[in-house]
Amino acid sequence: MTRTKAARERFGRNVLYKLITLSVVLVIWQSASAAYKSDLLLPPPWKTALAFVAAIQDVDTLKNLLLTLQRVLTGFSISLVLGMSFGFLMGTSKTAMQLIDPVLGTLRQVPVMAWVPLTIVWFGLGDGPTVFLIALVGIFPILLNTIAGVQAISRDYYNAARTMGAGSWSIFKDVMVPAALPDVLTGMRLAVSAGWMSVI
Repeated sequence: MTRTKAARERFGRNVLYKLITLSVVLVIWQSASAAYKSDLLLPPPWKTALAFVAAIQDVDTLKNLLLTLQRVLTGFSISLVLGMSFGFLMGTSKTAMQLIDPVLGTLRQVPVMAWVPLTIVWFGLGDGPTVFLIALVGIFPILLNTIAGVQAISRDYYNAARTMGAGSWSIFKDVMVPAALPDVLTGMRLAVSAGWMSVI
């Protein structure tokens, strides 16, 4: 009961803090809107809420939203598969790290917008350039966090698994993936955020 009560109190505090933050943002927003006196530059919160309600009732808006979601999910899926594959490979093999890291490290330094003309040339107009950019910006957070998660696994886990007769696949499935999963999830969260910011 004590633990449950403490959890409820933490939940209540979190909700209270979020409500306070939301209230402060709304007050600042309303004050700034009143100072600008222009719905074009900065509409007040209540007009924005009305516009949002109207938007979610519009069929064309919902179709475009679903199209955007499809692009983000497609690009994220590609980045997840490639990022985890290369991440586990580079995290476990020093040779793979030395061979692949210079190439990926160089690509990671290229600004996203510099890829836009090339993607249009490669894929033409349509979903191709957008999906490519979403996958490109999403692969690196997943890759780096997967590598970090794999390299942080203690050698004792591997030794214990081998002592109990585990093979390479069992070690990967039962040791590496569960141990690296928190870092992989962090990379996935960052990849989704980066993907949404890359939707053009």
